[in-house]
Amino acid sequence: MEFHVRASRPLPPLAIIEDALLAFDPASVVDLDLVQGLRVNAAIDAAQLVELLNGVGGHVLPDEVEQQPSVCCGGCSG
Repeated sequence: MEFHVRASRPLPPLAIIEDALLAFDPASVVDLDLVQGLRVNAAIDAAQLVELLNGVGGHVLPDEVEQQPSVCCGGCSG
């Protein structure tokens, strides 16, 4: 799943978020975009992402996490 997080409060450093996401999903990808905010692509749902971000020092509300439409073509899984 891909998510954009537009937190109203400062987030922890990107490296801390990345370490937590990689521990949850070793294939996850995270970056910071000045327009879209924090972008996360991982095998995680929105509630788990909020919990993970808050667990590493964030203060993210559920409505600050926006799930993006899938861009999966299905080619990877057969």
